[in-house]
Amino acid sequence: MQMTVADLKLGEIGVINSFSDSKLSLKLLEMGCLPGTEVKLDFIAPLGCPFCISVGENYQLSLRKSEAATINISFPLN
Repeated sequence: MQMTVADLKLGEIGVINSFSDSKLSLKLLEMGCLPGTEVKLDFIAPLGCPFCISVGENYQLSLRKSEAATINISFPLN
């Protein structure tokens, strides 16, 4: 089973592999969510949506849980 950003726990880091929604993937790519980029789950709103993730080192992005579930990730090797 493929892990997604929606599966991360607070503070966990993943590396973007691919996207499961082709229409949304273009929007995410334009916002810096490129394959090979590390993402970290920083916050989850009290009702479980939206998610706030760090993309790379200096960029934060808020996503709906359904959008986060379209970003397939793996865990870094280190």
